[in-house]
Amino acid sequence: MRCSIRWCFKTSVAIIFLWFFITLKVPEEIEDAQNVVIRHDSRKNPKSLEDWQSITSTYLRKIHQRRKTWLTVGITSVSRPGQGGLLDTLASLYHASSIAEQKQMTVVVHLADSNSTWLKKTVLHISSLYSSQILTGQLLLIHAPSDVYYTMNILQNKPGVNNLQNEQGKIYSKQNVDHAFLMSFASKLSMYFLLIEDDVFCAPNFVTHIHSKVINRKSHAWVLLEFSNMGFLGKLFHSRDLPLLARFLLHFHRERPLDWLILHFRTLLAQQNPILYRPFLFYHRLSHFTFENKTSTAQEQGPHGPDVLPGVVFTDMRLSGVHSPQEAYSLDESFFWTYNVSTGNYLTVILNHPANLSRVQVRTGTITDGKHILDKGQVELGYQPEGNPPECTSFTMLGHLVQGQMDQTILKGIGYQVSCVKLAVNAKQDGGLMIRHIYLWEENAKH
Repeated sequence: MRCSIRWCFKTSVAIIFLWFFITLKVPEEIEDAQNVVIRHDSRKNPKSLEDWQSITSTYLRKIHQRRKTWLTVGITSVSRPGQGGLLDTLASLYHASSIAEQKQMTVVVHLADSNSTWLKKTVLHISSLYSSQILTGQLLLIHAPSDVYYTMNILQNKPGVNNLQNEQGKIYSKQNVDHAFLMSFASKLSMYFLLIEDDVFCAPNFVTHIHSKVINRKSHAWVLLEFSNMGFLGKLFHSRDLPLLARFLLHFHRERPLDWLILHFRTLLAQQNPILYRPFLFYHRLSHFTFENKTSTAQEQGPHGPDVLPGVVFTDMRLSGVHSPQEAYSLDESFFWTYNVSTGNYLTVILNHPANLSRVQVRTGTITDGKHILDKGQVELGYQPEGNPPECTSFTMLGHLVQGQMDQTILKGIGYQVSCVKLAVNAKQDGGLMIRHIYLWEENAKH
């Protein structure tokens, strides 16, 4: 398996570069390799494996000579019906990065799906949107051929275990082999490697924020820094550790999911405790469900999700520069982060049009450990907005937060013609505060 991953890695990279050479007309500095590829016709003059390895090595050597960056961002993506998560993730990633930050970053995307139609469509779409990043080596796409997964095929019906365990093992195996391939490729591209997923939002200037955390820990040894608490999202490694991590994933590819193996790898390399930074820099889109969060999300939202009522958010709380107040009023998993709030501070959602509300839900603090909640606060409903920017002229108290949370059904009288929903701070509170979301349900809305 270990030999096969190297062989398939080189072969597949050659294939993906073939697509780029033909569709993008690679710069003159690799013109010789381009001419070889374009002239090649496998039906008339089949090339040996050594030729493809030579082309691939030449391209990668020139990429490495031209730019070895500070950070590689690694993404593995597969096709999902009705979803454009990868394209949205790339858009968020580049939108959240300044030109200077992009020069410090290489993005590697492993297109880990055997569907040739999806592969071709995805490559062409990405190359049309990000041709400049591809030509400068800032964005690389790779694809592992089917031979890489031969162990999965051999062991797909492992004796002595039930069907459920076999199916679970196949899911683990695919995920782990996908990422072992990605990490093997990325091991020499930069000093650090950041693993994210293909359905995420990225916080503005995340490269700068990560860089500052790494600099601050320069005198302390570490294996893994975490910038999200969701699965394997937002995990930062030293690139020098990637070959060992890839072999570790391949060795236990059927036994455990990727996130579990990563954490176990951390402990094996003598980092016993997690190093988790807040506020988080990466978060999933709401449309993405994992086995772990599907049930809890459904319970949070009830039989149907909250309504999308257009509005803007105003606050007098401190701004962190990473998460904006508007992120507290969105249907994805983003949030607003602030710190050291005082009595009287507020965050107010002002609706574009008055609405008849039937329910309001407010969630503060982290999901996993309940930290950074609003200890003492209340929710108020406002009416009759005036001024520019608008401000409600009268308010009615809806209820107090209990352990940082509130989920309140609204009586018909006070829920009519609501223009503002205010979260108010009732006592001074030092340290961080996370406002995860403010969800609103409109009476008689169609679902």
